Amino acid sequence: MVDLGNYNELEIAREVDFGVYLTSEDGDILLPKKYLPEGAKVGDFVRVFVYRDSEDRVIATNLTPYATVGQFAGLLCKDTSSFGAFLDWGLEKDLLVPLNNQKDKMVPGRKYCVYVYLDDASDRIVGTAKINKYLQNDNIQVKEGEQVEVLVAAYTDLGYNVIINNTYLGLLYRNEVFKDLEIGDKLPAYIKTIRPDNKIDVTLRKPDADTFSEMDETSAKVMQLLEEQNGTLNLSDKSDPEDIYRVVGASKKMFKRAVGNLYKANRIEIYPDYIKLRR
Repeated sequence: MVDLGNYNELEIAREVDFGVYLTSEDGDILLPKKYLPEGAKVGDFVRVFVYRDSEDRVIATNLTPYATVGQFAGLLCKDTSSFGAFLDWGLEKDLLVPLNNQKDKMVPGRKYCVYVYLDDASDRIVGTAKINKYLQNDNIQVKEGEQVEVLVAAYTDLGYNVIINNTYLGLLYRNEVFKDLEIGDKLPAYIKTIRPDNKIDVTLRKPDADTFSEMDETSAKVMQLLEEQNGTLNLSDKSDPEDIYRVVGASKKMFKRAVGNLYKANRIEIYPDYIKLRR
């Protein structure tokens, strides 16, 4: 049985002018000519993604969707209609998010975190922004300190709601982030705390990181920047944390520690708005 909304290994059964037909237990499936791998011939097996085209026919492609059935993704809304919104998920046919699957009415040009699933009633692949019922924090299989992958799902007053390993809901605090994040961004993180109520806090910094080693790296980076910029770096303890992270790649706290150590070592001079290499 073909796995609709996912990848399938299917055999090329026959060629036609506009592509090839692939054999499946559900009948032959068209792989258009433009998606046929170079050199593929009858009898070969090809890995394809199977979904429904704009005419509701089951079809194959070698394009890579941003999410398959059972996955979350941050997708851009391209258009809306009276019955739903259409999101770009990397394929020719956009992903439909029906009106009753929207938390708030979707707006073209904005990104939304959605869960992709196969609707049993229509046998169509659709998305939903009502993602909480597809997340489970009851049986947590990750541990504090473990490295995970997170997907930015929403902005909150405290920071960002993130989806951990496509399974759990977590929180990344704003004061621990030193770069701009967007809905749909995927990045490595670490489990910081698992609370008694099974809420999970994550951090972008390894919890057991060697602070002194990290400070040495920051000090070396500051010295490198000073050498590259004729001995002057326009940053100080008054600088915005995001500016420090953008230039140095370190938190403001780590930057201040590194600058303090360099000053004590008589390597730099500190001024209100900048630091200077001591010659």
